[in-house]
Amino acid sequence: MLVQKRQLERGPKIVVLGGGTGLSNLLRGIKKYSGNVTAIVTVTDNGGSSGILREELGILPPGDIRNCLVALADTEPLMEKLFQYRFDSRSGLAGHSFGNLFIAALSEITGDFELAIKESSKVLAVRGRVIPSTLENAVLCAESESGRIIKGETEIVANQEKIKKLFLEPADCSPVTEALDALLSADMIVFGPGSLYTSIIPNLLVKGIVEAIKNSKALKVYVCNVMTQPGETDGYSAADHLAALNSYLGQDIIDYIVVNNQEISKDLIEKYQKEGSQPVIVDLKRLIEMKVKIIARSLIQESDYVRHDPERLAQTLIALAVKKRGALDKILGWDLVAYLAHTFTRKLKTKG
Repeated sequence: MLVQKRQLERGPKIVVLGGGTGLSNLLRGIKKYSGNVTAIVTVTDNGGSSGILREELGILPPGDIRNCLVALADTEPLMEKLFQYRFDSRSGLAGHSFGNLFIAALSEITGDFELAIKESSKVLAVRGRVIPSTLENAVLCAESESGRIIKGETEIVANQEKIKKLFLEPADCSPVTEALDALLSADMIVFGPGSLYTSIIPNLLVKGIVEAIKNSKALKVYVCNVMTQPGETDGYSAADHLAALNSYLGQDIIDYIVVNNQEISKDLIEKYQKEGSQPVIVDLKRLIEMKVKIIARSLIQESDYVRHDPERLAQTLIALAVKKRGALDKILGWDLVAYLAHTFTRKLKTKG
């Protein structure tokens, strides 16, 4: 156990920007290969339990933060279940998760949302760090192609018009210093997977974040979504996703785009189509013209939903991070192939 911990501590410095299910899903996989993972999380959510706590207590929305903490947790399964426990409709706490209330309470006790996250990290024995991109109570706003201004993340998702641009109110939100430091010292910066306009790009609207990304010597990788998102990326191809990201980052910042080339079952495609979603088309010609390196892999797992497989996605990214460090044949002190084989074999023995 001690050896494994030391190996993880020697892992590449990986910073992931985003929010929502996509980010936490990736973190579950990547934490197995490096203990130097930093999640920079958007804090513009105004729906559900997070929205209620934000409005009633005046704190930043804790939901995406909570999901990332749980994803990076190195603790007993019971603690994870406790943090994710959601009270049912028969109680006055209907819709709230215990973890959200825990973070809210710590924030009230300490008077510091950032400190509340750090203390929660200790409780869950988090492997890595979870940092909000800003500590200011920012509202995510969008201008549609018709010129209509939409305020609030939930309202933006519900909007049926194409998004022309995003901005924050106030526009000059200060970044968290630790977030900037993490970006500048990273071996790799990962964007996504997750909602393009309401999870990834909001982080880029915080003052100083884009500048830190541009000044960082890290490898920059965009993990493209597998499915389009109704109200956000209707009809978007992989190149459309990248073009939208580039409009906030600048051209030629992203080094790699990771796309899925695994076939999705017909039943799931039909299910998603009923909800206004479809598989993201990988338009290779446009991507090549955009001068980005393309990594196409079999990356998904299917259940009731289509999701990136945390393990396969993590292995794809960790190989890139190690290559960036100039250690093509080594990862955490082991040969890359041997390390992955060792991990897989250990899991089989555990299951057996």
